[in-house]
Amino acid sequence: MTVPLPEPDHRLVDNKTLFLDYLDSYRASIAAKLAGLSEDDMRSSRLPSGWAPIELLKHLVYMERRWLRWGFTGEEVSAPWGDQDSEGRWHVEPDESLDDLLDALWAGGRRTRQIVDEANLHDFSALGGRFESTDEAPALVWVLFHVLQEYARHAGHLDVVRELIDGVTGE
Repeated sequence: MTVPLPEPDHRLVDNKTLFLDYLDSYRASIAAKLAGLSEDDMRSSRLPSGWAPIELLKHLVYMERRWLRWGFTGEEVSAPWGDQDSEGRWHVEPDESLDDLLDALWAGGRRTRQIVDEANLHDFSALGGRFESTDEAPALVWVLFHVLQEYARHAGHLDVVRELIDGVTGE
């Protein structure tokens, strides 16, 4: 069984919409790749690096939050690195569920869409959140490219892990 990646309309010419639709499609792909996994498979690793599928999901939630809310808008966010333990490894608490993290993933996507809708792609990130100087503050277009490549890379990682668990393949 292959998990299809729902792609945006190939005729889109609006760059904001293209970014946002691709991010939504990767969120849907991530959710589909996690669907049907047992709790044990969700929280266990099949890789020498040791991360579990639910940990990757939590990382994506926090990654997008770090780049868009804390980074681009300069919002104060609690625990911007809350997906990592004291050694920098991804972690998920026992009471954190797949459903809760998927809800957070989609809520983060809605917030990203709002941020992007209210900005220009060439606007630079605000200071005071993640960035302290104009020299380190990227433009929104750079942030969106970075977040998109994070999703793409990690979706590929999840393809491999899912195939190792039960043979379900991605693209």
